[in-house]
Amino acid sequence: MKFFKNLILYGQMVKFSHTLFALPFAGISFILAYLESSLETADLIRIGFLIVICMVSARSAAMGFNRYVDSEIDEKNPRTENREIPSGKISKLSALLFIGLSSFIFIFASFFVNKLAFLLSFPALFVLFLYSLTKRFTLFCHIVLGFAISLAPLGAWIAILERIDLVPVLFSAGLLFHISAFDILYAIQDADFDQKQNLHSIPAKLGESKSRIIAVLFHIFSISIFCLAGVVSELGFPYFLILLVITGLLVYEHRISWDHKSKELPLRFYQINSWISVVLFLAILADKWSDFLLKVSSGISFQ
Repeated sequence: MKFFKNLILYGQMVKFSHTLFALPFAGISFILAYLESSLETADLIRIGFLIVICMVSARSAAMGFNRYVDSEIDEKNPRTENREIPSGKISKLSALLFIGLSSFIFIFASFFVNKLAFLLSFPALFVLFLYSLTKRFTLFCHIVLGFAISLAPLGAWIAILERIDLVPVLFSAGLLFHISAFDILYAIQDADFDQKQNLHSIPAKLGESKSRIIAVLFHIFSISIFCLAGVVSELGFPYFLILLVITGLLVYEHRISWDHKSKELPLRFYQINSWISVVLFLAILADKWSDFLLKVSSGISFQ
């Protein structure tokens, strides 16, 4: 019973439920890359399983590191003082062990994907850890976070094809601007605290109004890049129709942020990101469903 309680506690520390947000973006590359590959069905299942392991372990390591290095800051912030490390529910030593184990699992799983994935696992982990330190010296911390999470589509593509192509780069770029915009809106609620603690963020340095304008521009960039990715990937009408739906969801996200201003954001603000990633993944899956099924059933290259 204690084991499961601790498992839930660590899951809460790293916001395990939010891991589901990045998985659909990896799934997008997984489907599109598979349709260009010569993988047998058995290899597809094996690599798909390894991708999930890599995603979960990498994000767990990154979030654990974030909570560890920010524990003293979180302790001073009324909004975060009850997090697991500041409240004493998880010790710093236990958090370090968790980070080390998650990092090892990520690198170990990458080794069994392919050589390029293994070699890139080290710089990828560095980028994931870097974000947690950037708020101490640059207001571009939001972009670093966006870049870190945007590695998901690129990583899944590399896992399948062991190369870097334009399609995953475009999806990663779209995700980068989307996450950066989301994080800017998220940081507005801590702008006053960040100023007092001399922490760097766009809201703390440029103010709320300019931050909202930048977030809007970033989301416009994101949708535009996703459109270009759809053209390059030769996706059909349903994909672009779904992008209109996603645009509506983003407008709703900004409305929620505006309505709450500097107050703590409600749960639905965070849920929107999960909806966006799932809806986008389902749009691509629907577009390529027949091709995907045919290739899986035949186990041969679909050209």
